[in-house]
Amino acid sequence: MKIVYVLTRSDVIGGASVHLLDLAGYAIQQGYQVTVIVGGIGVFNQKANEKGITCISSKYLVRSIHPVKDVLAFFELKRLILSLAPDIVHLHSTKAGVIGRLVSRRLGIPAIFTAHGWAFTEGVSLFRAKLYQQVERLLSRLSSKIIAVSGYDKNLAVENKVASTDHIEVVHNGVPNIAYKNIRHQQNSCKLIMVARFDQPKNHKDLITAISQISDLPWQLELVGSGPLLSEVKQYTKKLGIEHRVIFSGECHDVAKRISQADVFLLISNWEGLPLTIIEAMRGRLPVIASNVGGVPELVIDNETGYLVDRKDINKIVATLSDLIQSKDKRVKFGELGYQRYLRFFTADQMYQKTFKIYHEAIN
Repeated sequence: MKIVYVLTRSDVIGGASVHLLDLAGYAIQQGYQVTVIVGGIGVFNQKANEKGITCISSKYLVRSIHPVKDVLAFFELKRLILSLAPDIVHLHSTKAGVIGRLVSRRLGIPAIFTAHGWAFTEGVSLFRAKLYQQVERLLSRLSSKIIAVSGYDKNLAVENKVASTDHIEVVHNGVPNIAYKNIRHQQNSCKLIMVARFDQPKNHKDLITAISQISDLPWQLELVGSGPLLSEVKQYTKKLGIEHRVIFSGECHDVAKRISQADVFLLISNWEGLPLTIIEAMRGRLPVIASNVGGVPELVIDNETGYLVDRKDINKIVATLSDLIQSKDKRVKFGELGYQRYLRFFTADQMYQKTFKIYHEAIN
């Protein structure tokens, strides 16, 4: 089988990027021919090269709406896919999904589109939601199958008439199972960690607001990631006088190790798909405090593997943080239950098997 993956951005490594790299790496291990087409040249290309994945950079594929570049991207992508002659094209991220499905239909090649959280999900602006609902309704019929990474996203698509129930299938994200050296729970201070890009979908400022209210408790917070809102969050941390207890680690490539050195994982967001970072935390036996948005409730069982907090509910963030910081036993219990849930539902092998079953069905 010859597979072409298409992704819009190369300048960041987010959930969709990691997901695609894992899929492509698995496909190569199984003996398939794999090529990834990605917009621009950035850190994604470097990661692909490290995994031995052939990666072609698109000159015109960009995230924002750009009529001239989008037309040029269509013809560029058409030329590339025609030359590669794949059996199937798997598209990731909104812009790649739009242009890639148009190209695939024109060439008569089966196309799978994975929605890593819809652009019309709860929390985005009304204008953007309405625009992308219309776009996705028009493009849905061009997909051999749509993959939703959560039941929430499947239901959202069906409710908004983007896809019929039988045309969209849930394949939960998964991450490879790796051995962890458990070195937590040894210090008096509780180590908290949030791994997330500093951008609109996330809400670091609400976390900073909440944690500043419990400065009397023994905690240290590490924020892993970069992005356009990083400077603003740093300034806000200084304004609240807790900058000496917050570590800004920037973009890191040893997230698993950092998780193994923490006690509690946090993900405070405005909207989500199905966050890989939470699955990584579950794999690392960390209790999770996360916003009750998107597919997060399919990962975190409230008061069993962690806590769910409503969007913008600062008081609930304060209460749940206080509880876990002060209870080592509960942290260990929640973390172990989260790990068992990871093994049951969110391993990479389960994701691979379901995805490749869809590939074969689409080709046949």
